[in-house]
Amino acid sequence: MLTPSAVRVINPILSTYVQGYRQANLVGDTLFPRVPVEVSGGQILEFGKEAFKTYNRRRAPGAGTKRIQFGYMGRPFALVNDALEAPVPREYMRDAKVMPGIDLGTRAVRLVMNSLLLGLEIDQAALALDANQYDVNHKIALAGTSKWSDVTSDPISQMDTYKEAIRTSTGIDPNTLVLGNPAFLALRTNPKIRDQFKYTSADSITVEMLAKAFDIERVVVGKAVTSDDAGVISDIWGNNAVLAYVPAAPSGMEEPSYGYTYTMTGHPLVEEAYYDNNAKSWIYGVGFERAPVLSGITSGYLIQAPK
Repeated sequence: MLTPSAVRVINPILSTYVQGYRQANLVGDTLFPRVPVEVSGGQILEFGKEAFKTYNRRRAPGAGTKRIQFGYMGRPFALVNDALEAPVPREYMRDAKVMPGIDLGTRAVRLVMNSLLLGLEIDQAALALDANQYDVNHKIALAGTSKWSDVTSDPISQMDTYKEAIRTSTGIDPNTLVLGNPAFLALRTNPKIRDQFKYTSADSITVEMLAKAFDIERVVVGKAVTSDDAGVISDIWGNNAVLAYVPAAPSGMEEPSYGYTYTMTGHPLVEEAYYDNNAKSWIYGVGFERAPVLSGITSGYLIQAPK
């Protein structure tokens, strides 16, 4: 248990905790990995196909060195500042005069982070699934026998076509596929997909098996849901799929990628806990200043209504 005079010790500990906190059922960071920014607004560092091509790097003695530029200042961005608080009631502690221990503080900020991360997932999905962001060569709305739920459809051949659209426009193969849960369920029962593994496995189709069938490094399923004011539950990623190139461990916003989540340096952060006499609780607040952005839209492909 810590005294109020030692509160300065809690905040760095809990801030470090929330900065590394992830929820297993949220997949938005797969398309929009977090990278730090120092300002709350500016221009997105966007990438065209020149960022992916190979340059002639050889020089003759005494000759000038070729200069390359990755990315250009594109559309504006503005970070949004989300903030929520969670109480730790005095009744949870044996002595009302001391602060909650690290465990109770961690539980409080975890509750807040779950809500903040769900909000981020909603924003990331809304951006990735906005058909207006894609040109006609990088999106498709499936219908009839082309739907993955149709027994005559061929998702593997279709995926090859989508991958090729990205490769020919950027020079790089996509490495990430995000599936809405309806799309994943359709692929699991698709005859062409199941036929790929009929001699090797009797197990249900997994994301690892789909990655192998499609020759894609990462396949993830967005299973998170949200509810409206009327209590109606809906899938955040809906009946959609997004194919993209995203570096697995980007070093910063200067690395070409389908998208990023621009995040203020040091965020999310846990604010100084304070005692609320009326609620008879210690209050933990968490701030999260961030904005998902599309930095290389031609390295993405939107598949709508696959089921």
